[in-house]
Amino acid sequence: QVQLVESGGGLVQPGGSLRLSCAASGSFFSINGMGWYRQAPGKQRELVAVITKGGQTNYADSVKGRFTISRDNAKNTVYLQTNSLEPEDTAVYYCNAAIRRRFTSDYMDYWGKGTLVTVSS
Repeated sequence: QVQLVESGGGLVQPGGSLRLSCAASGSFFSINGMGWYRQAPGKQRELVAVITKGGQTNYADSVKGRFTISRDNAKNTVYLQTNSLEPEDTAVYYCNAAIRRRFTSDYMDYWGKGTLVTVSS
């Protein structure tokens, strides 16, 4: 069984920072791309940032210059450093990873259960 578990969400004031973490656990062969998505109340889930196994990154325009995605391949973990948070960043943040399970040849998408980030004064 493969699991992605997020942590690091919480309540923060506008202008504040949070560091989100997502660790993959279970029996698998390798992890390819990893990323963060978010879903605000009443809105569709949207991409925040993604990172390849080699470290190439891509960000939504709304978070460029404020958020930084990184990963530690040895720990099977992806991070999202969020700075200069705005009320509009309030959402449930979900971790995503393309994972190849042992004895299989394809990568499949896995999702975490999400961590809530609330930006409010």
